[in-house]
Amino acid sequence: MRVRAVVVGLVLAALLLPAALLTTARVLEPASGFWIQAEAFTPLAIVLYAAALAVALVRVVAGRRWRSATSLVTVAALAGLVVHGWWFAPMLTGANPPPAPDAVPLTVMTANLAQDDGDPYELVRAASEERVDLLVVEEITAAGLADMDRAGLSDLLPHRVGEPREGGHGTMVFARAELGSSEPLDTWHEGWVVSMDDLVVVATHPQAPTEPDLWRSDHATLLDVVRERRPDLVLGDLNATNDHRPVRALVDAGLRDAAELANAGWQPTWPFGDRWRLVFALPPLVAIDHVLVGPRLAVEEVHTVHLPGSDHRAVVATVARK
Repeated sequence: MRVRAVVVGLVLAALLLPAALLTTARVLEPASGFWIQAEAFTPLAIVLYAAALAVALVRVVAGRRWRSATSLVTVAALAGLVVHGWWFAPMLTGANPPPAPDAVPLTVMTANLAQDDGDPYELVRAASEERVDLLVVEEITAAGLADMDRAGLSDLLPHRVGEPREGGHGTMVFARAELGSSEPLDTWHEGWVVSMDDLVVVATHPQAPTEPDLWRSDHATLLDVVRERRPDLVLGDLNATNDHRPVRALVDAGLRDAAELANAGWQPTWPFGDRWRLVFALPPLVAIDHVLVGPRLAVEEVHTVHLPGSDHRAVVATVARK
């Protein structure tokens, strides 16, 4: 019986300690890169707390006794589950105002090509299959752009803003309709504010939190642009999830995540594929690629798309005017 108790204790510790770390990161939001990156995994604590609660309850039923240690674990697991469930609930529930009856749907897509790792031909194929009207591509190189053009990008989306760049800095916008004025964002990786008809679109790729000062600076710049320009769409690899303070600040500034509005649930996009292979390829665990919409747009549907070679899944959303 003592051995069984030790095993149960180790299992509970293995579940509750990382869950508590994620809760701490979400509540306190320390400034270091480690804690910023840990916060990206906040939704996983729901699984950890739920598993710990199940183990504790099975222990109670099997032992037919309510010990103080078991009661403490049960209360802690239940509290953590409730708190994280509250944080995550908007991704599953909530009002989604419909578009106007005569509104023309607009399909938008954001994809990180991971420099020369992603497959440009497959990206163009996916954009064609999804009937994308507006495509934002991060980490696009000259070789990647050349391959996309060979795959028929110019016929599919003939209008473009931006230039390919090496080192992960290139961000470009491609559109079916003519693009208007464009302005670069003052961020580490290239980004753009672009007009399309009467819509204002921001294509962005803030630095990853492996460089926390740059990450905060880029997000501060993005927030200033959002407050000033009031964009209708913000697309890109934000290197932040809905749990991070900078994304919550964008929501406070009037934007909403398309996945949240559509009640689409968890839509993780990174890390993905063989680039992060251990014994097997990792599934995506964090939702850092986003389509954010302003108050003039409704969201009809959102999903992720496999992009061979890239460590990101692409995000596709269909939006329309309210």
